[in-house]
Amino acid sequence: MIETIKDKDISEQNLNTINLGPTHPATHGIFQNVLTMDGEKIVHAESTVGYIHRAFEKLAERRPYNQITPITDRLNYCSSPINNFGWEMTVEKLLGVQTPKRVDYMRVIIMELARIADHVICNSILAVDCGALTGFTHIFQQREKIYEIYEGICGARLTTNIGRIGGFERDFSEKTWKQIKDFIVDFPKAFREYENLVNRNRIFMDRTIGTGPMSPEEALNYGFTGPNLRATGLDYDVRVMNPYSSYQDFDFTIPVGKQGDSYDRYMVRSAEMWNSISIIKQAMDKMPDGPYHADVPEFYLPPKEDVYTKMEALIYHFKIVMGETNVPIGEVYHSVEGANGELGFYLVSDGGRQPYRLHFRRPCFITYQAYAKMIEGSVLSDAIITMSSLNIIAGELDA
Repeated sequence: MIETIKDKDISEQNLNTINLGPTHPATHGIFQNVLTMDGEKIVHAESTVGYIHRAFEKLAERRPYNQITPITDRLNYCSSPINNFGWEMTVEKLLGVQTPKRVDYMRVIIMELARIADHVICNSILAVDCGALTGFTHIFQQREKIYEIYEGICGARLTTNIGRIGGFERDFSEKTWKQIKDFIVDFPKAFREYENLVNRNRIFMDRTIGTGPMSPEEALNYGFTGPNLRATGLDYDVRVMNPYSSYQDFDFTIPVGKQGDSYDRYMVRSAEMWNSISIIKQAMDKMPDGPYHADVPEFYLPPKEDVYTKMEALIYHFKIVMGETNVPIGEVYHSVEGANGELGFYLVSDGGRQPYRLHFRRPCFITYQAYAKMIEGSVLSDAIITMSSLNIIAGELDA
């Protein structure tokens, strides 16, 4: 008995505490993990969040509905348009607005481009964390083409503020349609080259297979959604389970993994990019004619020439700019399939000009709760790979 206590004391003396973050380059964001280490092995981990908390929900509760879209940009800024459209669809649900099919299809195209851009970042940086830089620099050229499409539509690249409640500010230009057509031709070739470099690379596979595994039961208990959930073998996808923006019109599969480890998360995202290309092609082929916005003059700025010549247009313009449009009393929840999981908006309206209460369901915040338990028992180098494969975006984590 005395010998056992002595051994325990020696063991405890050999433990070290280190900080992984908040400014460690491998965390890809401002958040901290306090690790208790026995040599290279992590015996305990504790996560700390809130370093860039900006009180987005409270900021949004003090702004008119049409001015909240730029706040959603700053959640997952790697796929801002999905956040923008998710919020706009939430307000449309409260208002009972039915958007034209053309609006739905245009939104689908941009959301799938955003999904590709987000997955490109996650997968290529995961490879970088394993020591593979060439694929990252190669595939990032394709991400730049997506940003040029954003720029042609709304003038912005990262924080897009794209779209409006009811649709779009303007129709896509001929140049934008050509850029989209060129992208769906060029991207598959470049992405195939990237996959040939990384997918079956022995070093990459050794670093990711079996790293940060998660069972379906554990994933559900933690509230996982998106690629991190589907990597465990569960095929939950909001686009299929609760279709929005006419996603029911498109044919695509839901890729799933088996082990729920870092390699499965990587492969699920890769398969989803091929799906996104297929969906964009279908939307382009089926693109209907019609208006690019719904008939909601209370939220849609009238043409400038009408503002100068028509009293009604001037009134609507003034009310929109000054935030003087009331909305119905109600309580709604709407979710979209964000690039890293179910992104939801819970909105309570008291009939005023601003939300009475607003909550963002951020998939990163929910996923990150599991990180400490996922890395306990692993080595420090595997903790970096696990974090990278979860696609934790600090802006969405803290909000």
